[in-house]
Amino acid sequence: MSTNPTRRSLFTTALGAAAVTTLAAQSKRDWTGKDPVAYPDPDFIVHDAKRFKARITNGSIERLYVGCRWAEGPAWNGNAQCLVWSDIPNNRQLRLNVEDGHVSTYRPNANYSNGNTFDYEGRQLSCEHDTRRVVRYEPSGAVTVIADKFEGKLLNAPNDVVVHPDGSIWFTDPGYGILSAYEGHVDKMLLKEAVYRVDKTGQITKLSDDLHKPNGICFSPDYKKLYVCDTGSTHEPGLPNIIQQYDIDGTKVKNSKVFINTAIKGKGTGFADGIRADMQGNIWAGLGWVGPGYDGVHVFAPNGDLLAQILLPETCANLCFGGRHRNRLFMTASQSVYSVYVETRGAHIC
Repeated sequence: MSTNPTRRSLFTTALGAAAVTTLAAQSKRDWTGKDPVAYPDPDFIVHDAKRFKARITNGSIERLYVGCRWAEGPAWNGNAQCLVWSDIPNNRQLRLNVEDGHVSTYRPNANYSNGNTFDYEGRQLSCEHDTRRVVRYEPSGAVTVIADKFEGKLLNAPNDVVVHPDGSIWFTDPGYGILSAYEGHVDKMLLKEAVYRVDKTGQITKLSDDLHKPNGICFSPDYKKLYVCDTGSTHEPGLPNIIQQYDIDGTKVKNSKVFINTAIKGKGTGFADGIRADMQGNIWAGLGWVGPGYDGVHVFAPNGDLLAQILLPETCANLCFGGRHRNRLFMTASQSVYSVYVETRGAHIC
């Protein structure tokens, strides 16, 4: 397994020189907001109008902020009505006040955090690369360690996290945060990459280790299925770029199978990083590293059909539904944060 230190070099290896050349070509759209966008937004593309009703025709994709090095882990704080996300290389978490659009540093020393979410009590959970752990921030300001070891060995570098109504916390551990100093520090991986569950007592169990680099994670609306992105081709060229699906059987998962391959005929195949489900069971995935016509968000039906795309000029790492009605999609994409209102709601609290 290669330990090439930079993210760009990893994706260059996986996609090849032709795809990287394509990355240089950026959209001609004015993202400053100076020039208005004609409705319906031309970068919100619907492939199946009969099944996909979520595009709002008199709304547009907005660029809310630019200034990150690698924006990740957006999470909606329903209590404070704000968006929180990680800027991993800058070792900070940022916060967007949606009332006035003001962005401020939320946590200046975030241990190179990646994925974030909020639990049913409004407490923030974060996956920290540098400390190789999942933590919860308490209302008092204290930090509770949810998981940092499995069977006596340090975790690799947790990546993304979700919460279940039964109080358990599910997370992925691909180890990217200890493969380069840019997003953490270089260290040895002691465990096979895996997906884990931590119950309310703090007991950690391994759910699955059949993926090469388990990354983004989400539940179906009814919590009967689990979806996990596999970005293993960053280190093993030739591996498929997929989203895997599992059936949830109580506290375990079974029937692992490929939900979708992220290739689009004539466009290429990129990486599905962060994912979320809407109320209809559609899966919204941040994808990129291919170029114009591909990079952004892809929306898949419960059977895996591609329903729609939201095209962005940058690679989309992650996304979440937020706003007062959970009908505003926030997208962290490379250096920026984008949003668009949709005619659906996120299936879960964050």
